[in-house]
Amino acid sequence: MCTGSCSKFVAIPLYVLAPLSIICNIMLFFPGLETKYAANSSEEMSFLTEEVKYMGGLIGGGIMVLIPAIHIHLTSAKNCCANRCGMFLSIGFAAVGVLGAVYSLSVAALGLSNGPTCWWTNGDNPLQWGAPFAGGNGSYLANKEIWDWCKEPKNVVEFNVGLFATLLVAACLELILCLIQMVNGLFGCICGTCGKE
Repeated sequence: MCTGSCSKFVAIPLYVLAPLSIICNIMLFFPGLETKYAANSSEEMSFLTEEVKYMGGLIGGGIMVLIPAIHIHLTSAKNCCANRCGMFLSIGFAAVGVLGAVYSLSVAALGLSNGPTCWWTNGDNPLQWGAPFAGGNGSYLANKEIWDWCKEPKNVVEFNVGLFATLLVAACLELILCLIQMVNGLFGCICGTCGKE
C-alpha cells in the first residue's frame, strides 16, 4: 500500500471518530438528557461530573484530531499535499492528534474511575449531592447493585458509563490511527508517496 493510500485509510475513520467524541462530550453536559443540571451549575455548587468540564472529547478527541485528519486526508489527494513535504507535515499533525487522543483517553478513564455526580444515598448517609464512587478506583463498575445509590438524575450511572466508555474506545482508536500516520508519514517523507512525479 502506498503512503498516500494509507493516509486516506487513516483519515476517513478519524473523520468519524472526532465528531463522535464531540457529540459524546456534549451529551455528558446533559445527564438524564435534561438541561437543568448544566443551567444550575455554578462555581460553588456543580451539578455536573467534574471530568465533563475538562472537555476531553470536545477538545482532545474532537478538535485536536479533526484538524490533523484534514491534513492527513490531503496528503492522499493528488496535486495537493501528496509529496514529501506534505508527508513530513503530516507527522507533526499526527503528533497533535496523538496528544489530543491521549488527553481524551485520560479524561475518559478518569471519568469512568470516579463515576458520576448525583443525588445519592446508600442508607447510611442522608441524601446528598456528590460523587459517591470517587476514590473507589472504578470498583463500582463491577457492582451494579450500588448503582442504585444515585437517585437523580435517573440512570445517570449508565449514562456516564456508556458515554465515557465510548470516549475511551474512540480515543484508543484515534491514538492508534495517529501513531500509524506518524510512521506512514516518515516512510512517505523518506521514500515518497508512490505518486508518479
